[in-house]
Amino acid sequence: MQLTIIFGLVTIQYFREITSAYRILSSPELVARATNNVCNALALLQCVASNPNTRMNLIQANIPCYLYPFLGVKNKEKPYEYLRLTSLGVIGALVKVDNAEIVHFLLQSEIVPLCLRCMEVGNELSKTKILVQDEGLRYFCSFAERFFALARVMGTMVDNLVEEPSQRLLKHIIHCYVRLSGCPRACDGFKICLPIRLRDAAILNLVRDDPIALEWLRQLFFNIATGNRVSSSAIGETLGSLLAS
Repeated sequence: MQLTIIFGLVTIQYFREITSAYRILSSPELVARATNNVCNALALLQCVASNPNTRMNLIQANIPCYLYPFLGVKNKEKPYEYLRLTSLGVIGALVKVDNAEIVHFLLQSEIVPLCLRCMEVGNELSKTKILVQDEGLRYFCSFAERFFALARVMGTMVDNLVEEPSQRLLKHIIHCYVRLSGCPRACDGFKICLPIRLRDAAILNLVRDDPIALEWLRQLFFNIATGNRVSSSAIGETLGSLLAS
């Protein structure tokens, strides 16, 4: 009972802080103080989301939905990025423990297109904070429209690595591709929409010293190519020749 009362009081107080920022989201620039106040409130919500005794309270009160305006902002300036990051931190805390009810709630809401938006406009930290669970993978692979929407955004991210190289981000992208390629339908899709730059030596050189990322790449190419009866050793040889060039 005491925990419930504390949760309610804290939620009301910080809920007001969070929603008060809505009116300034459309302004040319956020006031630093307002951003800090909201981020502090979101940081506390992340603690609540991480606690197994209060995690479901957030879901039952639909609190994650009130964070979505921060995820949907297109502005790339730092104050907006901080709001995206702290909001993603709350979502990440909710899905850190495999709970089908929580994941189902998020997938039924607007979280997926908003995460795609973050992957498009956010900086590297926002992009690498997007976590995909098994149910999320099934969500994207169940309909072609969802899959190709994700593939388009990921392809753009790979292309952008030419101008803004990031070994860390590329590794996350490759891992996401590998997990998606575990679905036969996704493999069929990747045969026509896998970014050509993933076979580009300039991109591959970013992870040439990372054995885990290289193994993921080999697995990705193998998963996609097995329908064409290409052996895993041939895929490894192809990757090796690309890295040597």
